[in-house]
Amino acid sequence: MDIEERLRRTRRWLWIVLIGLFLSGATAFPLEIEVRWLLRALDPLAGQLPALVDWIERVHTGLVTADADYPFLLYGTDWLAFAHLVLAVAFWGPLRDPVRNVWVVQVGMIACAGIIPLAVICGPIRDIPWFWTLIDLSFAVGAFPPLWFAYRHIRAIEASTAAATGVPATS
Repeated sequence: MDIEERLRRTRRWLWIVLIGLFLSGATAFPLEIEVRWLLRALDPLAGQLPALVDWIERVHTGLVTADADYPFLLYGTDWLAFAHLVLAVAFWGPLRDPVRNVWVVQVGMIACAGIIPLAVICGPIRDIPWFWTLIDLSFAVGAFPPLWFAYRHIRAIEASTAAATGVPATS
């Protein structure tokens, strides 16, 4: 596979991550509305998935109560949303120059690995149901593979470039 094809594939994988980060950030602002919509959508399944519907109702009640009585708590989710948007912006570097900015991809993979202990440890501490912890873990499962594929292509580009120029590749 030539360098241009590897660059195209790298950028495709990185776009998946960037769009995922952007959507995660943009959708973290209107949480109460989204959870209300989710609750309405799940209403027909209440008999088949009572634990899920009960959990979503609890989350909705918590968001409504926090917004009414303690709106400053939701400011934390605003910062979470902002952080996702900033991370999405960080991936512009690897899109432009993947070899030079491979560190962003590496940080992304490390962050994905960090999701696992965070969700497994903090989920039970915060009384998060196990099925919801699995949803949280899906972010790591969903983001790590495209990052890994991009990383592999970037390293192959680096090796090809090093071989062509006679300059040793960094590790």
